[in-house]
Amino acid sequence: MIKLILVGVWICVLTLGSVYFSMQMAAAPRVDEEAAARAAALDLVRGSQATIPVISDGAVKGYFLTRLSYTANRELAAKQPVPMGEMITDELYTLLVGQRMIDVEKIDSFDVDGFRSTIKDGINKRLGAEVIEDVLVEQIDYIAKLEVGKEPPRRGTAIVRSGEAPEAPAKLTAH
Repeated sequence: MIKLILVGVWICVLTLGSVYFSMQMAAAPRVDEEAAARAAALDLVRGSQATIPVISDGAVKGYFLTRLSYTANRELAAKQPVPMGEMITDELYTLLVGQRMIDVEKIDSFDVDGFRSTIKDGINKRLGAEVIEDVLVEQIDYIAKLEVGKEPPRRGTAIVRSGEAPEAPAKLTAH
């Protein structure tokens, strides 16, 4: 009889514990009012693709292609006399060409976080306020000058018709 009472108490404890746990999990999450207000005050500024020449020894060695987007304070961005897109592109050219922020020959030591923070700090310094909250990298590419104008290598499998030698690639013709 005592075993039956202990089993009943054990089942009641487990049931109460599971109900308490499920109610805690189902409760509405706490909202950080300050973070929500700050996020509501931000706009996403999509940047255009910038093609920046890499100049070394008086000659163009290649092109640095980048597309960056920014989260900006809506009120401060609206107060700027020049549109944000043009301001950001100009600052990007100043940082990458004028200060030679990226050394293409030492690309293995490229620091993306440093790149993002330098651009953010440079733009905010130029604007005189904390307009840019974050820099988002969409694309970063480098094309050497030797590769410009070359046709990209063809991908896929060469078609060989019966009777042709496998060494000679077959030409595709439209019928």
